[in-house]
Amino acid sequence: MSMKNCIIASTSTVYGSGYLEYLQPELKLFFQNTTKLIFIPYAQPGGITCDQYTQQVQKAFDFLNIEVIGIHTLSNPQEALLQAEVIFSGGGNTFRLVTSLYQNQLIDALRQAILNGVPYLGTSAGSNICGVSMQTTNDMPIIYPPSFNTLGILPFNINPHYLDPVPGSTHMGETRETRIKEFHSIHNLAVIGLREGSWIRVQGEKYVLQGELTARVFQAHTSPFEVKSGTDLGSIVNEF
Repeated sequence: MSMKNCIIASTSTVYGSGYLEYLQPELKLFFQNTTKLIFIPYAQPGGITCDQYTQQVQKAFDFLNIEVIGIHTLSNPQEALLQAEVIFSGGGNTFRLVTSLYQNQLIDALRQAILNGVPYLGTSAGSNICGVSMQTTNDMPIIYPPSFNTLGILPFNINPHYLDPVPGSTHMGETRETRIKEFHSIHNLAVIGLREGSWIRVQGEKYVLQGELTARVFQAHTSPFEVKSGTDLGSIVNEF
């Protein structure tokens, strides 16, 4: 029986609000009775240090009186993940995050912890790694990870911060949809375009879209379509 218990969010911050603020009602429930949180800071947004990132996250969790422990400070990080009350992996650069997880031999331990039922919160890059691979990230390949394979907690890939084309825009670069079509010219794996302010609530083998917005579902060899909040994305994807 699957024990997965995750919040997999498109972003940590929506326009006009503070870090994780839009998720606070959900986090209060998710982190009930939690005193300590293991934080994975390896995505290092904007190139900040792991210590700086951990301090930023500590401020965000002060309202719940949760102590945030950066995994980079621990002598036995694998064991810490398996014994954790809760794990959070934040946004930044997915290539850097995945490279660090492999270098520190944490991919298997993180996957096992989540499968064992340790609650997991991911935002942006920390959500990207929940898919089968990281190959639908938006990030620059600033470092070369040993593998693009990630946790496989989801039976599909996600594209966080999914952006729709702006009507009337004169921008001539590729749209996000075009990029995902390029992925599907080689791979058959479904991709969920997760807009900012949306998240996926994972409970066992249920993958329910949450938030006020729809998500865009991309499958190889078929037209993309929208699904409403409350939809179990696993059942949609498994139909194809």
